[in-house]
Amino acid sequence: MGNRQLNLELSRKEIGDQCGKVTKLSSLYETAAWGNTDQPSFLNQALEVETLLTAKDLMRKILKIEKNMGRVRKEKYGPRIIDIDILLFNEEIYDYSFLKIPHPELQNRRFALLPLAEIAPGIVHPGLNKTIARLLSDCTDELEVKKYS
Repeated sequence: MGNRQLNLELSRKEIGDQCGKVTKLSSLYETAAWGNTDQPSFLNQALEVETLLTAKDLMRKILKIEKNMGRVRKEKYGPRIIDIDILLFNEEIYDYSFLKIPHPELQNRRFALLPLAEIAPGIVHPGLNKTIARLLSDCTDELEVKKYS
């Protein structure tokens, strides 16, 4: 919702200020809405962040950033100002009610895999033991993902 590119820029700045050093960032990618398709296209980007935070503390900071940017959680897969996910956290696996890492749908979502593969193709998914590049090549999601200019 709103100025998608500006929202991503503001969230990158907040992540850098509150969570850790942004060391890599992918290009921006545009994708038709996933889940609830009756809404405008999404912009996606992957970041690599060096942080001293635990995964739980990082998630808490991310949720606060989303809230401060105006995110309101009304409907699943509905329109939103920003949606920040933790896709991977080192080689660690977490399964809490409010935090699941690796993201449980990562291997099924081309819109997440493509930007992640741009910055970390050789990283191995700790639950599936496949590289991100391999997960992308195996992904059956047919939703078009294109670089945004």
